[in-house]
Amino acid sequence: MDRRMLLWCGAGCVALAFGLGALLTIGFAHPFSFDSWWNELVTGFRSEGLVAFSFVLDAIGGGWVAVYLIPVLVVLAFVLARRWRSAVFAAVCFVVSAGAVQLLKNIFGRARPEDMLVASDYGSFPSGHTANAATIALVVWVLFPRVWTAIAGAIWIVLMGLSRTFLSVHWATDTLGGALLGAGVVLLLAAWMLPWVHKRVTVTAGDRLSGDPIA
Repeated sequence: MDRRMLLWCGAGCVALAFGLGALLTIGFAHPFSFDSWWNELVTGFRSEGLVAFSFVLDAIGGGWVAVYLIPVLVVLAFVLARRWRSAVFAAVCFVVSAGAVQLLKNIFGRARPEDMLVASDYGSFPSGHTANAATIALVVWVLFPRVWTAIAGAIWIVLMGLSRTFLSVHWATDTLGGALLGAGVVLLLAAWMLPWVHKRVTVTAGDRLSGDPIA
């Protein structure tokens, strides 16, 4: 992957997320008209099945499952596959993404929708669930750049974002900001760390210590 492209795309995503948060909390009346329209639209489509599915994604995408269990399982999988540099890259992405989400939540302090169906933490923007989904999806795609990983990752991010609005725990623009932030963090770290992840170190003539292979 081209490091310059990763760098510019990552920086652009993070800048868009920050700019969107600033516009929504400083530049526009709350809630933004699009967010109000979308919230009314999705609540009209609520059904027991969709709400139940959204509750499942709520449990998977947040709390101890998303913060501890999934990152540990992903890192452990790379370690067991003897891709320890990929494990380090994934771990750094998870930590930095989670920290960036909390930073923006505290900077903007956006109020959540009043009719949310689940209790949640402080700050509506950006969506931590969607940011985490984007982080996982981009980590997998960066390390295994395939069409199917890109499609599966995009579907996962969209489903998570939709589930947050179905539960009225986030505005639609919160989920967009979360997706941008999670993706941007991974792309920026990939621009910095991927050469190291795939690096080959010469030990002696004819012998090499290999970095993680390019999938």
